[in-house]
Amino acid sequence: MEVHADVDGSGVPLAVLLKRELCNQKVEKPDILFGEANKSKKGEDFTLLRAKCHRSPGEGATAAGGGQNAGDDDTISVFAIFDGHNGSAAAIYTRKNLMNNVLAAIPTNLTSEEWTAALPRALVAGFVKTDKDFQTKAVRSGTTVTFVIIDGWVVTVASVGDSRCILESAEGTVYFLSADHRLDANEEEVERVTASGGEVGRINIAGGAGIGPLRCWPGGLCLSRSIGDTDVGEFIVPVPHVKQVKLSNAGGRLVIASDGVWDALRFQEALNYTRGLPAEAAANRIVKEAVTSKGLRDDTTCIVVDILPPEKLSPPLKRHGKGGIKALFRRRPSDEMSEDQMDRGCLEPDVVEEIYEEGSAMLAQRLNINYPSGNMFKLHDCAVCQLEMKPGEGISVHGNMPKHSRVDPWGGPFLCSSCQVKKEAMEGKLHSRSTDVFTQNL
Repeated sequence: MEVHADVDGSGVPLAVLLKRELCNQKVEKPDILFGEANKSKKGEDFTLLRAKCHRSPGEGATAAGGGQNAGDDDTISVFAIFDGHNGSAAAIYTRKNLMNNVLAAIPTNLTSEEWTAALPRALVAGFVKTDKDFQTKAVRSGTTVTFVIIDGWVVTVASVGDSRCILESAEGTVYFLSADHRLDANEEEVERVTASGGEVGRINIAGGAGIGPLRCWPGGLCLSRSIGDTDVGEFIVPVPHVKQVKLSNAGGRLVIASDGVWDALRFQEALNYTRGLPAEAAANRIVKEAVTSKGLRDDTTCIVVDILPPEKLSPPLKRHGKGGIKALFRRRPSDEMSEDQMDRGCLEPDVVEEIYEEGSAMLAQRLNINYPSGNMFKLHDCAVCQLEMKPGEGISVHGNMPKHSRVDPWGGPFLCSSCQVKKEAMEGKLHSRSTDVFTQNL
């Protein structure tokens, strides 16, 4: 009789869960090593590199090292690329404000598991608030964002635009943790933009032939999502694709790079260039090869982050020199690690669990979290800007509620009036209303 191992709802083998209980009564955090490299053409690429960062908003949240009082158990790691266009203003503003806006959207006094569950919604709120606030600056600039938060062995990536993040597990499997929001690469986004009032097409030349990538008009942007770009239209939305995964304590390597890298190198090609190299050298090699391949046509930026097993969990692995890194990031069969090594180091099999993934541009879908997770958020705070509202003042993300009706606690989450206007603009409702008025006047 063939016997299958039991698994829980997440698809993780029961044997793995039992080994976790036996080996990791207190889960050890990984070691985080990182490196960055950049070749500048326009000076519009910016990065955020924080190995230790407070979980609460404030100056300490984005201070280098996470502040003097940051304890290891209360910190996260944050790495991000902001690839600006039409100037650097949006990238600079987003780098300064996005992290605090995300953290402000997470309720206080949560357990570690609750914090992880709340993070995807908070990322959506933080991205939209940052974009909404930047609009008040009246600056014609935009930026892509690839934003990575590492909390223990959980990696969460939020992205708008065409900068990308990939993960290579210790076994050598490649996972794509971000989405490509180029109009050329995403038919669903083309349909959404046109349905919201935008026009999508190529640059026309004499004779009517179109050249170059698909672009959104007015403005000519070839992306469907970004922060900023107020001159293009509200249908270029800041709502991020979010993916959340959990690594085994065998670790993994993240490569986060702007389109200057990915326009020149394929994903596997970039990873192959990093073999045997520590993080900083790997980032430099990727940028060098990208520039060598296509020339310096655009700002070219790369961050490499190694998520490594703590020393006490991995005695067989050497941490210093190229040998240890090469052993961790070469392709090998999953059963190469011996039973003795597994027992001595308590290393789990190389399993990457997908916890969450969502890419919808609709706020009603992204801010609505099922019970009991949704119960963590304050019902009468605006789900985007966290403005505290009186009962009955908020507008449900699911549609306008009559003022005379009794507020249904299950009708939330709620938005303040200005965030509701932002939501309707992103969905093309303000455009359709103005069109209807114009038609009636005719």
